[in-house]
Amino acid sequence: MAKVIDNIKNIKVTKQDIKQYLFILLGGFLISAAYVLFVTPYKIVPGGVYGAGVALNYLFPSIQVGTWGLFLDIPLMIIAFIFLGGHLGAKTVFAALTLPVTMNLLEDLIGTDPLTMLGGSINLTDDVLLACMFGGVIMGVGVSFILKSHATSGGTDIIAMLISKFVHIPIARALLIVDSFVVVFGLIVLGDWKVPLYSLVTIFVCTKVIDLILEGGSTDKLVFILSEHHQKIKDYILVDLERGGTYIKASGMYTNADKEMVFVVISRRELSLIQDYVRSVDDKAFMVVVNAHETLGDGFKTFEKKVGG
Repeated sequence: MAKVIDNIKNIKVTKQDIKQYLFILLGGFLISAAYVLFVTPYKIVPGGVYGAGVALNYLFPSIQVGTWGLFLDIPLMIIAFIFLGGHLGAKTVFAALTLPVTMNLLEDLIGTDPLTMLGGSINLTDDVLLACMFGGVIMGVGVSFILKSHATSGGTDIIAMLISKFVHIPIARALLIVDSFVVVFGLIVLGDWKVPLYSLVTIFVCTKVIDLILEGGSTDKLVFILSEHHQKIKDYILVDLERGGTYIKASGMYTNADKEMVFVVISRRELSLIQDYVRSVDDKAFMVVVNAHETLGDGFKTFEKKVGG
């Protein structure tokens, strides 16, 4: 017992830890708001344990969506600790336990009927597609805050990790499979063919918002160019575009000839400029263009300390 007390005393809580837990709380609140305001009232099932909770709440209205999510999350977390060890971490457990509480409190506070919720000011009964989009955006922001804090909200993420571990498929694909089953379950329970369509819209919007926040929504392009006229291309990049670049030593697999590959990061606007120039000086040039998730450094965004960094 004394050893346990000593271990507790040795736990150091940094400002960064406090910041991350606050972001988890904020993310949980936003996810809860998305469900209470735009998802649950319109019987949208956007995957996850809370999507399943929407369907189960339809069957058993006396039990709130957040409570169903907690009922499903607890055994999943126990199973995860058995098979995945401490992989989840304290922040994920914190997120999984606070989210249903926040959701239920918000639901008790403002109700579940769109006609009376907030005085009916956000009643979207006649425009469910708009509810899907609002719900997806707010949910995406909330999930991003939790992910940036090095946590997840538990739920189907845990099932996906287990499937990935034992079936050896990527977690993203496993998560897609699990959430698809949840959407189909919602279709069966609610008996409405529009459920999967609305759910897919919400999932799509949510995913895009998460990508935008986590990856910076960068429109920058990575350009690799092989050309006999690389000197002219280099001068164009340095003088006309006022960009820096890098030469990469390359060798042809067939000819074994040494080549200079030009590597440069440019904006989407500049892409057409460099394409036109390369075409004008060497129509036999080889060019590869790749999307950059995020570009940090001189000439682009400055390095910033991430929320979870």
